[in-house]
Amino acid sequence: MTRYKATIAYDGTDFAGFQSQTNQRTVQEEIEKVLTKLNSFEPVILQGSGRTDSGVHAFGQVIHFDLKGKVRDLERLRFGLDTQTPADIAVKKVELVPDDWHARYQKHEKTYEYYLENSITRSPFQRHSKAYFRYPLNFERMQEAMSKLVGEHDFTGFTASGSSVDDKVRTIYQAEIIRLDEENFKFIFRGNGFLYKQVRNMVGTVIKIGNDRMPVSQIDKILTSKNRDFAGPTAAPEGLYLKEVKYAENTDI
Repeated sequence: MTRYKATIAYDGTDFAGFQSQTNQRTVQEEIEKVLTKLNSFEPVILQGSGRTDSGVHAFGQVIHFDLKGKVRDLERLRFGLDTQTPADIAVKKVELVPDDWHARYQKHEKTYEYYLENSITRSPFQRHSKAYFRYPLNFERMQEAMSKLVGEHDFTGFTASGSSVDDKVRTIYQAEIIRLDEENFKFIFRGNGFLYKQVRNMVGTVIKIGNDRMPVSQIDKILTSKNRDFAGPTAAPEGLYLKEVKYAENTDI
């Protein structure tokens, strides 16, 4: 068996998430169908760097999988996966990795981006690719709130119920909001890991602060109290993108 690492992108609109689920269309299931075909119809189970929820997109999700036989030509393998998977999945790169390399457990950092349209009426052309908020937002207040998320914190207060992770301490290296134009914002989060719906809960809270319905100091209260009830609503999934996964062997992580 030979282990391969692949970098993929997908439009999450019509998926029930990344991970396989019974009677649901998922990214993992669609790719495994093609991998099994390429593996002489012997089942292949892939592993991802993490899950994304229903409606969430990815520019740079990373997976690994094993195929039997001799080492494949990497570009031919990439091309075969890319052309045989559905149009809402793209296989951008395939690499060889050691047999013990693991997309989830290798030390890595992740970058997420969140796109928000802030206008009186929602663009019909962006309804699947950007979240929408119609009310006024104070950019400076949102910037100040975002800066409070940087550093090592216990993010229990930003975690959705249902998380099975006990240790909720994570480090955020970058939390930034950029005004793209008069009607569009981009949020950037880079860290050593993120909890279940953490990014969307942080965005929902920052939006509420920007709309003057919470003080900037609410971020401190949420982090200190570890109480989800003090945070804002979970932001819509269509604005969220897994931008990049960087592994320690290629960075100074």
